[in-house]
Amino acid sequence: MATSDLYLKRHTEALVKDVGIAAACELTGKSKATLGRYYSDKDEHADRFMPIDAVAALETAASYPHVTAALSELRGITISLGSSEAPESKGVNSDVVALSQRFAALMAEYHESIQDGTISINEAKRLLAETTGLQKVLLNMKLHLESDIIA
Repeated sequence: MATSDLYLKRHTEALVKDVGIAAACELTGKSKATLGRYYSDKDEHADRFMPIDAVAALETAASYPHVTAALSELRGITISLGSSEAPESKGVNSDVVALSQRFAALMAEYHESIQDGTISINEAKRLLAETTGLQKVLLNMKLHLESDIIA
């Protein structure tokens, strides 16, 4: 399976789990088994991907647009969270503090993960979660800087 395909499947799984499997079934009209096939990395499901209408329905209910973000990252495009999704902060200074804390958490997780010389799947998932958190802080910082330019 191509790396980009696997990347999309991982983000599809994150989207479904963000919403919750039962809620995802209800929102998409798909069964649990069908949803599972969309993010399965088994060879027999390699060519199955979630339809865009199902992605849109789930991302409306999710805390983060996992698949949309993955698609943009694969194209080298940066997306910004809308101002309604940005957490409250006191501006760029507090964003810098949050950025430092997130980066420290990422480095601590990396240090713990690499101690045995390999990164397990669970460790990779934790690193991915920290990386995504760091990305969200950077996006919020970008929004604050853009609002300072406009103001």
